[in-house]
Amino acid sequence: MSLFPGFIKKRIKTSGATINLVIGGEGPPLLMLHGYPQTHAMWHKVAPELARDYTVVCADLRGYGDSSKPKGLPGHANYSKRAVALDMVEVMEDLGFLKYHVVGHDRGGRVAHRMARDHGKRVMTLTVLDISPTLKVFQNVSKPLATAFYHWFFLIQKAPLPERLIQANAAFYLLGRLGRGPTRLKHFDKRAVAEYLRCFKDPRAIHASCEDYRAAATIDLVHDKKTRGKITMPVLALWARHSPVGALFDCLADWREVATDVRGREINCGHFIPEEAPRILLAELRRFLKEVQRLS
Repeated sequence: MSLFPGFIKKRIKTSGATINLVIGGEGPPLLMLHGYPQTHAMWHKVAPELARDYTVVCADLRGYGDSSKPKGLPGHANYSKRAVALDMVEVMEDLGFLKYHVVGHDRGGRVAHRMARDHGKRVMTLTVLDISPTLKVFQNVSKPLATAFYHWFFLIQKAPLPERLIQANAAFYLLGRLGRGPTRLKHFDKRAVAEYLRCFKDPRAIHASCEDYRAAATIDLVHDKKTRGKITMPVLALWARHSPVGALFDCLADWREVATDVRGREINCGHFIPEEAPRILLAELRRFLKEVQRLS
């Protein structure tokens, strides 16, 4: 049984990668970007419902899922959020969409933020799930943050150290990421978990995900520090009460530092909002998108 009934699977070649995605529904285009260490499958509880009113595109980021996984370059430029954001802009243009809504969870939220920065005329609205901006995170490193975000500092170590250690037991590592804290695996569909495991066990995917984090700690910060001004499209920021982000950051205030039009709220769940609290997420997204449409 498909996780995305009625959706069509596609592979689209961009200037830097080949991107795997599913697309379904009718209406205004809505691009959904997953987080670490997952794939587009994480949207399976919300995408079919949104497809009643929107043309929904759920894509695997470069290096994840069934998208291509190029070897990291010196300086990590080919895994910068700028490069990965360009993938998504080119994908949407190939599908015939020049303007669209973007929703991103975790790493996908960071790609979505860079899309809004670099391609603001394309991004109609931005929704970010359980993140504060990357620069804000690195500017506020503390013992509690380093403890909660330990993988940020593990994955950025020079190759092949983290790659080799994760490959020794990739399933143990991935299931530990999904099942930490109050989340546990009870919130996850077994079919989705099987997809995450299938894709993540590929040594190329492990390397690519490390490169994602290495880029975040290097070239992404250079790009962020050079960025001036605030993004102006409407932003919805949702964060989880039982995640380190909710405990360590003031997400609403953080996003108002980089955007002019921000609203949001805390959700009573753990980090994996689309799988732990899909009904609440659907309600918030529908309310936000309808409000923006009404005011435009």
